[in-house]
Amino acid sequence: MGKLAIKYYFDLMLLAVTFLFVILSFWGLFGGGANPITSKASAVLCFLLPLFLIGDAFFVVFWLIRRRYYWTVIALLPLLCSIRYLGTMYQFRSSGMEKEQVRGVKIATYNVAMFGGEASGFIAQDILLSMKEEKVDILCLQEYDDNMSQTTNSELYSEYFPYKAFGRDDMIIYSRYPIVKQKKIDFEETNNSAQWADVNVNGKVIRVFNVHMETTSVNRTLAKAGEDLTISEEGKLLGKLYDGYTFGLMVRAGQAALVANEERMSELPVVLCGDFNDVPYSYVYNVLKGQLVDGFRECGSGWMYTYRGGMKKFRIDYIFFDPSFKGVNYYKRELTYSDHFPVFCKIAF
Repeated sequence: MGKLAIKYYFDLMLLAVTFLFVILSFWGLFGGGANPITSKASAVLCFLLPLFLIGDAFFVVFWLIRRRYYWTVIALLPLLCSIRYLGTMYQFRSSGMEKEQVRGVKIATYNVAMFGGEASGFIAQDILLSMKEEKVDILCLQEYDDNMSQTTNSELYSEYFPYKAFGRDDMIIYSRYPIVKQKKIDFEETNNSAQWADVNVNGKVIRVFNVHMETTSVNRTLAKAGEDLTISEEGKLLGKLYDGYTFGLMVRAGQAALVANEERMSELPVVLCGDFNDVPYSYVYNVLKGQLVDGFRECGSGWMYTYRGGMKKFRIDYIFFDPSFKGVNYYKRELTYSDHFPVFCKIAF
């Protein structure tokens, strides 16, 4: 009798945890529609959603083994509802690289992290060589520095990219096609910013947005904790991480609204790319995407992650485009010059 009672309470406890994971999963799935300014919890749960879905998958297997089929279905529900979310990180189609011969425009976005602070200019040259190899037509760079070598990087890049549009401080758009108009978009009280440039591609003008959203502050907080032992205690550190991350969420929400307004006012078809510093399905992702097409969902393949710092393999760099365009292929290249990977997308008109 005692063993049956223990088994009963053990199952009851696990069922309660199953329900908790299911609730948190659904909360996270709909968290991307909640403005972080008014709902911090929803935004954080959206960020943690992969962990909850892994927990749901565990309970599906666990209850299936235990032959508790009703409880299996309960744990399965959020997984079934997350198919669209999972599609922002993984696509089962083939790479599509055989479509490279299709005529179109190749666009790339890359946070180059100030070229690693390397003064000789070798990193800038290597990155340019990679862009040539990939036959990039329009290149959007974030955390860009124009004065890392004896000659400016913009002079170095002008051989392959004869046209350029400088943004604020560390932003630039390079193009092999003429740039006919441009604009800087300042984000108040931050070093981050955005820009757009109208590019004339063989008679068809498109508006290319290059954005760099507010950082998550996670790395900064961890570095500060390493220097200041008073905040390295677990409770204080978690509190600092939460405060820094949620503050970044709120700042990015305002920045995303500003860029989205510019996007909506455009009478030209739009390509929007850059470093969002936020995960797929988040509020920032949804606001910036609007009616645009996520290039990875359209023509990407495999598991897409663009941030390589430590073991944190998140997708935070994106290329979106107008529905009137056709996505040919979408991929990243694992260059090691930055804590980000460059992302490439070829579109056809």
